[in-house]
Amino acid sequence: MSTEFEITETLDVKGQSCPMPVVKTKQAIDDLSEGEVLKVVATDSGSMSDIEGWANSTDGVELLDQQEGEDVYKHYVEKTA
Repeated sequence: MSTEFEITETLDVKGQSCPMPVVKTKQAIDDLSEGEVLKVVATDSGSMSDIEGWANSTDGVELLDQQEGEDVYKHYVEKTA
């Protein structure tokens, strides 16, 4: 996957654990317009599966990419509707 997209907003949820990264991501996505991209930066390793599962089961959002770094996880979510 590539990060060749324009990021509209960045959400920092470092230090927060489940379910807060998903809850905050949903709140932030709700404030975006269709086609805008949210970058989520987390330290909870569970956010990789949690945000993916949320995006796959939620209409109007698409998980564009996820990156696992050293103690930091990045998620790129587009609002599609």
